[in-house]
Amino acid sequence: MKAATRTVVLDHEAVQALVDVAHPKHRRVLAAVEATAARNLRRAGTVHLVVPTAVRVEAGWDRRAGKSGAVNRLRAADSSLDQQAADRAADVVTALGVSVADAHLGSVLATTPGPHAVLTSEEADVRRISGHIGIPVTVVVV
Repeated sequence: MKAATRTVVLDHEAVQALVDVAHPKHRRVLAAVEATAARNLRRAGTVHLVVPTAVRVEAGWDRRAGKSGAVNRLRAADSSLDQQAADRAADVVTALGVSVADAHLGSVLATTPGPHAVLTSEEADVRRISGHIGIPVTVVVV
């Protein structure tokens, strides 16, 4: 991730990999998230780890579940799908035909401080969303 990244957004498979230690990409995603945490220690918390709540639901991350204890400690902030975020996401769905979770990710990019990085397995979708909303992103493929 670029040194100037301020917000790291987790996409569906990144969340799934974090929650499930048996997931084939668990270690790769955990390493990327831990690198974010290490940068926060060096830079006084200037990088924010964010998960759109629609992504969390799609990935099955229930923060109350016992298996979520370790991933909850990563301090990824939820970004809620409130009225304003839903309107932005609906625009993305209408324009691009992506999933609600992907559209919510686009809404998060539009409303959080950049520069942004997105941990995803769907590089093409993230680039389409980024182009549509006019927000540049660094895509970290997991």
